[in-house]
Amino acid sequence: MEGGAPYNPRTVEEVFRDFKGRRAGMIKALTTDVEEFYQQCDPGKENLCLYGFPSEQWEVNLPAEEVPPELPEPALGINFARDGMQEKDWLSLVAVHSDAWLLAVAFYFGARFGFDKADRKRLFNMINDLPTIFEVVTGLAKKQGQVQGKEKSSVSNHSSNKSKSKRGSESQGKYSKSMQSKDEDEDEDEEGLEEEDEEEHGETLCGACGENYAADEFWICCDICEKWFHGKCVKITPAKAEHIKQYKCPSCSNKRARP
Repeated sequence: MEGGAPYNPRTVEEVFRDFKGRRAGMIKALTTDVEEFYQQCDPGKENLCLYGFPSEQWEVNLPAEEVPPELPEPALGINFARDGMQEKDWLSLVAVHSDAWLLAVAFYFGARFGFDKADRKRLFNMINDLPTIFEVVTGLAKKQGQVQGKEKSSVSNHSSNKSKSKRGSESQGKYSKSMQSKDEDEDEDEEGLEEEDEEEHGETLCGACGENYAADEFWICCDICEKWFHGKCVKITPAKAEHIKQYKCPSCSNKRARP
């Protein structure tokens, strides 16, 4: 277990930050660090649990010895099911239990520090805005993001067509405007297209951390599973990416026949 003094978040924002850190660590275990996680979950060992920490780290370990434990405990014995099912099904099962544990920990803090109805509702809404670990691991988060992106794009195109039709019906006298004004309009159109593009891609989620696309960050797409990743999450820089002919994310690189 992680060392140091116990961390007890006391406000909604602190509990949410704790939730996000633990969630990020568990997503790493089930995606970018999946090979290491698989090896650590040896069915020959005792009951093992997957822990996520506020520092965005993860750990496979035995359950806490104290009774009752300081925090709710994750699902026991995740290692026993490892070889009894397909790897993707096993990872999905661990993901579901991890989501349940994260909610238990967050609302344990809420109960312990007296969150009222409004605080609990705000905390849940903040958590609910993030994809679940299960959605990230199974790719559902990406599919949902694509559907939402297409819907936004469709609305955008419809509005654009209505706008163009309206402009086309206006008087022809506008053609007399200066070239400077025309250039300014073209610049505005380009900016509008860039904003639309950013909105559409804003629904894309990183396959490692589950966070949204941001235009000021470097991203890379896996040529096998077609998931997008923050460069920092998979340790790929723009310079390194220039020399990669076919990029495989950590999960696809680690896929091979299991003994």
